[in-house]
Amino acid sequence: MNATRLTLRQLQIFVAIANSGGTTAGADALALSQSATSAALIELESVLGTRLFDRVGKRLILNDSGRALLPNARSVLQSTSAIAAEFGANGEITAYNLRISASTTIANYILPAVIAKFYALHPAAQIEVDVGNTSDVVAAVEAFDADVGFIEGPCSRTSVTVIPWMLDELVVVCAPGHALAKGTRRRTVSLEALREARWLFREPGSGTREAVEHALLPYLHHLRLQMQLGSAEAIRQAVAEGLGVTCLSRHIVEDMLRQKRLVLLKTALPKLQRHFSLIYQRDKYLTRGLQLFNAYCLGTSPRRAQRSTTGDDRRGKDTR
Repeated sequence: MNATRLTLRQLQIFVAIANSGGTTAGADALALSQSATSAALIELESVLGTRLFDRVGKRLILNDSGRALLPNARSVLQSTSAIAAEFGANGEITAYNLRISASTTIANYILPAVIAKFYALHPAAQIEVDVGNTSDVVAAVEAFDADVGFIEGPCSRTSVTVIPWMLDELVVVCAPGHALAKGTRRRTVSLEALREARWLFREPGSGTREAVEHALLPYLHHLRLQMQLGSAEAIRQAVAEGLGVTCLSRHIVEDMLRQKRLVLLKTALPKLQRHFSLIYQRDKYLTRGLQLFNAYCLGTSPRRAQRSTTGDDRRGKDTR
């Protein structure tokens, strides 16, 4: 069989003839001429190297080869119809299949609500989320393994377009029984006390680790590392057990603050903030689905989102 000569049109005509019992009725169903329909059937049988019908007068009845082909042909045609249905009149896909890479804080505490609301607007969308630290996300975006990424730390790669997404507040917390928690409602914890504290941090390469060090070191000059853990969840649980002090996104500790498993320290530090950013490969083709998702996240119209990710941004300029 010469599979390269097998066409969808041939399968469509075969199914129409099988359904109707003849080339004339099959031709009418497809709005083709009887001669074109007969020629297509002859060509299909030639490609497959076998007859598909028994000729009984003017009727065509499926033989065993035809019966074997029919369900496969219908399956192929249904699949191609599904593919075609996913594209609008302008060739724009409507059933989006997006690959997202996100750093842990964003993936665990922010993206679920964002994706749920996007699904409500686009129920046919399919979204796959891979979770890693900021360096992992940047690497995935650079390699085109992710369509879009969300990071907590800075990114200076020229191959990546960086768009500020939302502000995040970093807060210093400890367990209620920690020495620094005593009288926290009435006093401010000094910089000296913070320098002497034992800190729990994320691993190197984490956006949270880099952001915390960037925020704290100018004021504390050095930090005493008590423990290094691979996730924010592990850190907050360890801090709740009294193992030290940490600085994390308010999103991460909000529920434990309400439960009074952690306490918020009033410190002499200025307000600590950072930007969460949306990133994508500067040479990435922005499909309709990706434009819509980015626009939704950025709170803009699709047309405005497309403009904001072209020009200087497309060359990988860090817009922060």
